[in-house]
Amino acid sequence: MVHLIVSILIGALAGYIAGRIMGSEGSFLHNLVLGVIGGVVGSLLLGLVGIASYSLLGDVLVAVLGACVFLFVGRRFFR
Repeated sequence: MVHLIVSILIGALAGYIAGRIMGSEGSFLHNLVLGVIGGVVGSLLLGLVGIASYSLLGDVLVAVLGACVFLFVGRRFFR
């Protein structure tokens, strides 16, 4: 249960940071979804090159990177 709460908080933080970086601000729910998807995308992309995160800070950075990539690709496809 604690892991789920921490994951949600990491997702929300990562979504907020990625939204600020990419200029796409939204509600808490929007940031949460963006951060969770970003965590999956970031883990997948970095896993392909053999990089993994083993700390809270690493998880946040991976999620932010993934969320930024997700926003970038989404903007390219849905313009």
